[in-house]
Amino acid sequence: MKMNQLMMLKNAYGLFSSKGLLSTRLLNTLLFSLLLVIFTTCSDNVFAHASLVKAEPARRAALSVPPKQIRLWFNEEIEAEYASMTVLNAEKKSVTEKKPLIHPDDPKSIYLELPELSPGKYTVKFRVLSVDGHVVDSDYMFGIKKKSK
Repeated sequence: MKMNQLMMLKNAYGLFSSKGLLSTRLLNTLLFSLLLVIFTTCSDNVFAHASLVKAEPARRAALSVPPKQIRLWFNEEIEAEYASMTVLNAEKKSVTEKKPLIHPDDPKSIYLELPELSPGKYTVKFRVLSVDGHVVDSDYMFGIKKKSK
């Protein structure tokens, strides 16, 4: 080997030796920093699950007029065939028989047509499967006020 090649090998080895510039500790620190940056910038997409963003009627709403439908918005798309929604009256009896549908203009939203509801308290129970496979199972209440005379 030529002298220049020997010097280059020696210098390259020196970079990675325990006394060199890129020691094991420094390499570990750089690797950890890189992984930390990747984890923090990608974590929203990797670990995100569907969550309820908005509901109509809203949680704890006190309505003067009965709603014609319940509509729920989520932060990601929902699997239509696995969605369920039930509206229960104050006696915990279902007042709905239909299956919720994905809104045609928004795959992140489901809706359920309602029969005529009388004044009282109602609970909306819903269960959806997001496209990432996460199940959201929750409920909320709203009320319809009696008409004042």
